[in-house]
Amino acid sequence: MAAPTPVSALVHSSTLVTAGVYLVIRFGYMVASSEVRVWLFTLGALTIVMAGLAAMGEIDIKKIIALSTLRQLGVIILTLGAGSPKMAFFHLLAHAYFKAILFMCAGRLIHTIGEYQDIRTMSGGELASVKVLAVAGVANLRLSGLPFITGIYSKDLILEAMIIQ
Repeated sequence: MAAPTPVSALVHSSTLVTAGVYLVIRFGYMVASSEVRVWLFTLGALTIVMAGLAAMGEIDIKKIIALSTLRQLGVIILTLGAGSPKMAFFHLLAHAYFKAILFMCAGRLIHTIGEYQDIRTMSGGELASVKVLAVAGVANLRLSGLPFITGIYSKDLILEAMIIQ
């Protein structure tokens, strides 16, 4: 993507991510049949695997973040396939906030190191400010699944719902 990072944050976390998946969530009553849910579950699982594999071979930091967004979309679709639209919506909101913060931090990092997006040219982060690293760390902890933080209420409850069913 050639767009500046603040535009990427707006497009990924607000428009693209929420619009399509929110539409699927809103029409959840139409996908309540078991056949459609099996397809959603399968497509979600395949999306998670394919986006993860693609991100491992990528060198552009913004593309890596975009592929992680695609992977989280797979988690949301998988959750819809498991029959939990409310948990899918909650994870959608939690992920949108996390991804917006992550794109802003990546933009600051890219700006600091001289407009390079290639992770091979980035050093260990010594050029990035401590504030950017702290904000990115807190955002990462929010979605990681620590108790009493957003991740425990989205990802872990999704796993619990899938195990129960």
